[in-house]
Amino acid sequence: MIPVLLAFIALFYGAYYYFTKNLDYWKKKGVAGPKPIPFFGNCYESFIRRKFVGDVIEEVYNDYPEEKVVGCYTMITPVLLIRDLDLIKHVMIKDFDVFSDRGLEFSKEGLGANMFHADGDTWRVLRNRFTPLFTSGKLRNMTYLMTNVADKFLTYVDTLVSKQPEQNFHNLIQKYTMSTVASCAFGIETNMSDDALIDRVTSFDNLIFQINYFQEFDMMYPGVLLKLNMSIFPKEIKNFFNDLSKQIINERNGAPIGRNDFMDLILELRQQGDIKTVRRSDEKELQLNFNQDVIAAQAFVFYVAGYETSATTLTFMLYELAKNKHIQEKVLEEIDEVLKRFDGKVTYDCISELKYLDKVFDETLRLHPVGSSLQRRAESDYKFPGTDVKIKKGQICYMSIRGIHRDPKYYPDPYKFDPERFSPENVGKRHPCAYMPFGLGSRNCIGMRFAKVQSRICAATLLSKYRVETTERTWNNMKLDPKRVVSTPVGGMFLKLVPRR
Repeated sequence: MIPVLLAFIALFYGAYYYFTKNLDYWKKKGVAGPKPIPFFGNCYESFIRRKFVGDVIEEVYNDYPEEKVVGCYTMITPVLLIRDLDLIKHVMIKDFDVFSDRGLEFSKEGLGANMFHADGDTWRVLRNRFTPLFTSGKLRNMTYLMTNVADKFLTYVDTLVSKQPEQNFHNLIQKYTMSTVASCAFGIETNMSDDALIDRVTSFDNLIFQINYFQEFDMMYPGVLLKLNMSIFPKEIKNFFNDLSKQIINERNGAPIGRNDFMDLILELRQQGDIKTVRRSDEKELQLNFNQDVIAAQAFVFYVAGYETSATTLTFMLYELAKNKHIQEKVLEEIDEVLKRFDGKVTYDCISELKYLDKVFDETLRLHPVGSSLQRRAESDYKFPGTDVKIKKGQICYMSIRGIHRDPKYYPDPYKFDPERFSPENVGKRHPCAYMPFGLGSRNCIGMRFAKVQSRICAATLLSKYRVETTERTWNNMKLDPKRVVSTPVGGMFLKLVPRR
């Protein structure tokens, strides 16, 4: 009995030593930061799903208002939270070659070759080849697809509201965004009231957007999923997007059909076999085998990111309009005036003139950014300019989008919803890194323009006929779901639609 007890004690102290030996890393380097908890580091409340991970990072940001950088721990791994906007500019823009990777890679056979998670040469080749899909000209040509979906969506909403004016808006708006991405990216027309594709993707929503312990395992040992060839997503999701992309390729007989959508570009690249580009920094030619795993990964990220981010943003925007009736009235007046000039038709030029709606959209993403933080991995040892702080190759840096967007130093009275923060005069006075809902620099969100056009068309179409109001079930003090990787209200967002005329 005694030997067993001694062995247990030895095992306990061995494990304790292993999980605490690095937890004085930043203290030794003279970098301020919150005290870590053994094994959990500074992630305990997000690990047990008590708090949304973005709230945890924002709290650390707020607790050290005088520090340029804060030393933290994701589980047992030292990471650095960067608070100073000039240093963020170095990481995201000036020294991008050092911080080009996110450090979120996982198995390429398990959808890890998608443009969001991929790093290194894989990301560079994909970014170079897919950027032309999101030019203003391409988006203008896609507008009719989005307006067709918006008209169907309005008819669908009419049917719902006639029976029940109060709706869970996050679920409702997802119908629209899933349908626009299906149409613009894959050439698939959907039926919002009863559609197999929408139902299938909806059933995957939690599997994709809920935090899972594989991700936290990778936080503890950065890069371990890639080394073990493991994925953060179940195999059924890979199989679905693999089958979806194959189906569309077969329907188009393996060749572009002149639709100029995402799948046409996929087919153009597929015909090349290996796709190439040149890295600017050293003129080195980069090459990527554009196989079925890579194709499925792009189909996955374009569909999933395209529907969820816009649906969440529109939900928060309508929530703020319902709470701030004077702002909603200005939006409605602008929509009415602009639509009158365009004979009631929502076109690309029409939505380009909705300047106040643009400000409302930007203010929504300031106060309610979908992505709560940004992450970058150092590709070499690096000393932050103007400080004595150094990080080693492979270490991770975080930037709290929520913390910066709600910092009174940059946005006085930060919890007040005020679209005038985004007047040209006010934008010109702010640091360029004080607003980054889509990221910054060369690795910003490639779908930013698509998201803005998609969202404005939906908002203009819906608000041309309805106003939104709060109900007894609308959150006053909103709590974000601690199980999700993106900002999502717990229990949904209930609002009431009221016909305007």
